[in-house]
Amino acid sequence: MADGTSIPIGVMAPGRSAARRGSMRRFAQRRSTVGFLLCLPLILLIAGFVIYPAFYAIYLSMLNKKMTTFVGLSNFTFLLKRHTFQLVIFQSCLFAITSVILKALIGFILAHLMHNIPGKTQRIWRGLLLVPWVIPLAMSTLTWWWMFDPSYSAFNWILNQFGIASVPWLGVGWIARFCTITVNVWFGTPFFMIMYLAALKSVPEQLYEAAAIDGAGALQKLFFVTLPMMRNIIAITVLFSLIVTFADFDIVRILTSGGPQDMTHVFATYAFQVGIQSGDIPLGASVSLFMFPILAFAAFFVLRGVTQRTKEIAT
Repeated sequence: MADGTSIPIGVMAPGRSAARRGSMRRFAQRRSTVGFLLCLPLILLIAGFVIYPAFYAIYLSMLNKKMTTFVGLSNFTFLLKRHTFQLVIFQSCLFAITSVILKALIGFILAHLMHNIPGKTQRIWRGLLLVPWVIPLAMSTLTWWWMFDPSYSAFNWILNQFGIASVPWLGVGWIARFCTITVNVWFGTPFFMIMYLAALKSVPEQLYEAAAIDGAGALQKLFFVTLPMMRNIIAITVLFSLIVTFADFDIVRILTSGGPQDMTHVFATYAFQVGIQSGDIPLGASVSLFMFPILAFAAFFVLRGVTQRTKEIAT
């Protein structure tokens, strides 16, 4: 100090430690800190089971078949030149987009029908319609496979009763594609139904009453009240289903194993065939990574639209 005296270290240390403890206490009491600590186990799980495998798959995709030499993007260029893989890209897009559109439409219709059923009866029907989504997909797909089986097909038995010849459900390319899409729609529609039903219940009744006073009919209420209020839920549900459907493995693997003549392969089943069954793990990793740019493109536009609509509502 100016007068030559000095403050003992033992006097300043308790004050500094007390201030440090106070700042640590305030930091620990922040909502952001508490939220981060609560989310930390989930963050670690995502890092261990999603982020690390994703980066490891990128690393594998740049190796040769023996995984001894770095080959860069050679695996990707090799795949793009193969007619089979070009067919896989087309089939994956056809399978995912068609399935999601049908699930969204049917789920929307079912949600409106359920919304108009009163009380206890609605709960009963809602539980029954959720059964396809609750049953394990592999088990329900095996049941569908039995119904499509050429020798013991229940569908062919019904057709034969009316004098119609049996249909090779899983033996013809386009028919097999139709079968895989049908099973996916059957499994995924209840998810859309329950999400849309929850969104419908959140739409204020006052909006419908005001629209009715203005002379709006059923279609006008649908397009100018219901759909605008449900746009964000519809967009997020479609995006989630698109991601899950693109990565679908069980349905195609159990029903057709990619046949006939590789006409029903999707990214997941073709990656399994190339990477596991054929022993070319780097090439299989390359196949699986082709889904990423497609899904990233879809997620960017869907989430941007959701964000813009949220900002408009907030302002």
